[in-house]
Amino acid sequence: MEERYFTIGMAGHIDHGKTSLTKALTNVDTDRLKEEKERGISIELGYAPLQLENGVFASIVDVPGHERFIRQMIAGVAGIDLVILVVAADEGIMPQTEEHLEILQFLGVKRCIVAISKIDRVDEVMLELVMDDIKERLAGTVFHGAPYVALDSLSGTGIEELKQTILVELNTTEYRDAYGSFRLPIDQVFSVQGQGTVVRGTVYEGVVRKAAQLLILPGEIPVKARQIQVHHEEREQARAGQRTAINLGGIDRTAVKRGDVLVDSEHFLVTDTLDVALRVIGRKFAPLKQRTAVRLHIGTSEVMGKVIFFDRKQLEQTPDEVLCQIRLDEKIVVRRGDRFILRRPSPMETIGGGWVIQPNGGRYRFGTETTEMLRQHQQGTPQDLVADALNNYQLLDEQQLMQQTSLDAGVLKAILAEGVASGLWMEIPRQGYGLSKTFIKIKDEFLESLREFHEEFPMRTGMGKAEMIQSASAAFPKPLLEYSLNLLVEQQEIKRTGQFVAIAYFGPHLPKKWRARMEQIIEALEKDGFQAKKWEEYFLGSPLPKKEISELTAYVLETSQAYRLKEDTLIHRTAFQEAFQLLKENTGSSFDLKQAKDILNLSRKYMIPFLELLDEQNYTRRADDQRYWMEEK
Repeated sequence: MEERYFTIGMAGHIDHGKTSLTKALTNVDTDRLKEEKERGISIELGYAPLQLENGVFASIVDVPGHERFIRQMIAGVAGIDLVILVVAADEGIMPQTEEHLEILQFLGVKRCIVAISKIDRVDEVMLELVMDDIKERLAGTVFHGAPYVALDSLSGTGIEELKQTILVELNTTEYRDAYGSFRLPIDQVFSVQGQGTVVRGTVYEGVVRKAAQLLILPGEIPVKARQIQVHHEEREQARAGQRTAINLGGIDRTAVKRGDVLVDSEHFLVTDTLDVALRVIGRKFAPLKQRTAVRLHIGTSEVMGKVIFFDRKQLEQTPDEVLCQIRLDEKIVVRRGDRFILRRPSPMETIGGGWVIQPNGGRYRFGTETTEMLRQHQQGTPQDLVADALNNYQLLDEQQLMQQTSLDAGVLKAILAEGVASGLWMEIPRQGYGLSKTFIKIKDEFLESLREFHEEFPMRTGMGKAEMIQSASAAFPKPLLEYSLNLLVEQQEIKRTGQFVAIAYFGPHLPKKWRARMEQIIEALEKDGFQAKKWEEYFLGSPLPKKEISELTAYVLETSQAYRLKEDTLIHRTAFQEAFQLLKENTGSSFDLKQAKDILNLSRKYMIPFLELLDEQNYTRRADDQRYWMEEK
C-alpha cells in the first residue's frame, strides 16, 4: 500500500489546550522552549509525528495562539492539509479563534475537525451551547459541516474517536505532489556541533534524497543534502507532506535564514512583484490606501511591501475579490497559486489573504485595461493551459493540445519549445508531449516495482520488460512508458538484459534465508563432476520449498554456474570447463566420437550429451561423424 503523508495544524485561542491535545495524540510535548515552559504558552512552532492506519502518516503542527505570535502561526498553517480547531468548552469561540479561522480560509485550508476540549469543566447543557455557537460561527465558511469531537486531553476521553475522525478526513484528502520539483520553505535554521548547518521545514512538493545537490533561494547558494531526518529518524529521502530536517553541506549557519527556500531546480522564480487575487476580512477595518505599507506572509517568508490598486484609490471592507499587486522590499520565491496573508504592520492586524495570479508582475497603468488583463491571467496563462491539459491527459500531440487549449499553432509551438527547454515537459519523438513530473512518477513506479520484484525473486536476472510495462499501463499511456523506460536505461537508473530489466546496481544472488543450503547443493554438484546425480536427487531431505528449487534451477543455468547435460541432469561449470579444455588441448581442428571418448574417458551415457552441449554452446559444429572447433568466443 502506498504511504501517504500529511500535515495537520492544531489551531485555536491561547490556553484552549492545543499543546495538551497534541501530546495526548502523539505522546510528544511540543512546548520545548524554556520560555514556553515558564509562561505556559507556545511561542515557536511545535511538531509531533502521528502514525495512523492504512499507511497514513501525519505531522501535527502545534501553532501559537497568542496574538503576538501570529506570524509563527501563519508560517505553521501555510503547508497544512487538515486543521484541528481547538475550542475550550468553558470559554467557546474567542478572538484568536476568529482570526485563526480567517487565516486558515485565506490560506486555502479546506478540511477541519472541531475539537471541543476541557469537557470535564462543563456540564452537558453548557457543552451543547458551545457546540451551537461554533456551528453558527462556521456556517457560511468552507468549514461548514466539519465533524465535532468532544474530548478531555488529560483523561484521554475522546482521543481515540479523534484519531479515527482524522483518518476518515485524510483518507478523502488529496495529498501533495511528490512528483514535481522539490521545494521546502525553511522555517527553522540551527547548527549542530560537528555536523554544521541544519534547516527544517515541511516539504511542499517533490522529493529530496540524501546526497542530492540543492539550491537555497533567493540567494542562489548551492548546497548538498548530507543527512535527512523525519521526526528525528534518519531517512534516505523525504517527500511532499513530510516534516523534515536536512543537514546541509557547503553553507554557514549565518548564510541561511527563515523564509529562504530549499529547491532542487533552477526553474523556480525569484521575484519582488506579485499580481494577486485578494479577499479581505469579514469585519470592518481602517481603509487601506493606495501604496500603503503592508506585511506579506507567504510560505515561511515575511516581507514588507506596498499594495498597488488599479481600480480604486483605497480598499475598504468588500465581499468581492480584488485583483491588485504587491511590490516587495526584497525578493522571495513563489509559484502561481501560492497562498498568502496580508497584514497591516501598524496597528498590527490582518487585512486579508488570497493567492498569487502571476509571480512575476510588471508595471501596469491604472484603469480597467489592467484589471481585465489581471482577470485573464487569473483564469490562466497559455503555459497554464498546456500544463493543465498534459496533467489531465498525460500524453498529447500538437493537434490534441490545440484542441484542448484553443491556442493557435504559432503560440502553442513557442510555448512547447520553451517548456521543453526549461524542463517543465518532455517531447516524446513521434508521440507528443508529457509533463516532466509524469516521467518522475513513472520512474518511481518502475523502481518500486523492480525493488519488490528483486526482493521476491533475488535469483532472477530481472523482471520481464513486457510485464513491467503492462503493470503500469492502466495508469499511463504505453508510448510514454516505453519512452520512460528507454530514458531510464540511458540514464543508467535501470539496466536491460535481453527481455529483462533490473535496477542498475542489482545482480542475481541467493536469498539470505536459504543461502547456506543452496550453496551446499551447488558445492555437491561441483564435487560430483561428471558423475552427477539426477538434479532432483540433490534436494532429497532438503527443507527448500518447491518454488525455491525451481528458482535455484533457473539461477544456476542463467548464471552459467551449471549446464543442463540431460533433461534431468545438470553438471557444474567446473566439470564442463575441465572437460572442454582437455578435449581442446588434445585434438586438432576436428575430432570424432572415438577420439573424444579416449581423451575424456567418459561413458557413452555422459559423452553424447556433453558433445551435444558443446554444439549448443557454439564451441563445436558437427558435420557427419566429425566435430569442428569454432573460433574462440
